[in-house]
Amino acid sequence: MIRTALLALGLCAVTLPALAQDQQVLPARPGMPITNRPEPDEQIVAGLSRDNIGITTSFDGSQILIYGAIKRETPEPEGQKLAVIVTLEGPLGPVTIRKKSREFGIWVNTASVGVAAAPSYYAVATSGPLGDILDRRTDTQQRISIPLAMRAFSGPITVDDSIPFTEALVDIRKEQGLYKLETGGVHIVDNTLFRADFALPANLTEGDYKTRIFLLRDGKLVDKYQSAIEVRKVGLERWLYTLAHENAALYGLLSLALAVFAGWAAAAIFRFVR
Repeated sequence: MIRTALLALGLCAVTLPALAQDQQVLPARPGMPITNRPEPDEQIVAGLSRDNIGITTSFDGSQILIYGAIKRETPEPEGQKLAVIVTLEGPLGPVTIRKKSREFGIWVNTASVGVAAAPSYYAVATSGPLGDILDRRTDTQQRISIPLAMRAFSGPITVDDSIPFTEALVDIRKEQGLYKLETGGVHIVDNTLFRADFALPANLTEGDYKTRIFLLRDGKLVDKYQSAIEVRKVGLERWLYTLAHENAALYGLLSLALAVFAGWAAAAIFRFVR
C-alpha cells in the first residue's frame, strides 16, 4: 500500500506547485541560484572519488565513492536523530510501458502508459531504513525514493489504473540492476563524517549523472548538496558510436566488409585445418 501511494504521489506531484514553494525546499549547493535563505547551522561538505567515467568496449561497471563531512557553526542539536541519504541519478528519458494480453491465441500489446521522464539509473543509499529517517512530505518535495524519481505521465492516460504499469517498470529496472535502494549504504562516523559506495553496472547510459546528498534531522531536511558525474563513451566505443550516428552509410559498408572478411577467413581456416 505504501509503495502504491508513493507512486501515485510521485506522478501527481507536478500538479501540485504549491508544494514546491514550501520553505523546506532548500537550494542545492553548489551550482544553484543564491537566495536570501540563511545558512543552516549544519552544512554538508562533500567530494567524489571521480567526476567522470569512460565507457570502453571492455567496460564492465565502475565504483564511485561519495564522501563528506558535516560542518557545524554551533553545537550539535540534542535529541534530534541525524540521517544522511545519498542518491545517484542517470539521464532522464521518456518510457512507454506496454501490457501484453493473449487475444485469439496471439500475444499482442493491448494497453500502454507513457512516462514523460524516468531516470535511466537511480540508486539510493541511506544511513537507516528510509521510512524511519525521511518523512513523506520531504520525500515528495525532493523526490528521493525510487517511485518518486519518475516524473509525470506523458499524454492522456487510457487505462483505468496506471499504478501497475509504473510498478512493473520499477521491478524490471531493479532486476536489471538499474534501480536500487541500499539501506545502511551510508556509513556515518561520530555524527560528522560519512561515506557511500556505489557499484555502477555495465549497462550504463551515456550522459550526465546527478549526485545528491541530503542531511536530515528527525526526517526534516537540514541541508542539501548536489554534484555531477560525467559518463561518456571513449576510444573505439566512441568512434563506432559517432560513425553509426553521423555516417550511417559508411558504417553499414564497413560492417558488410567486416562480415565478408570474417566469412572468408573462417572458410580459409577450415580448409587449412581439414
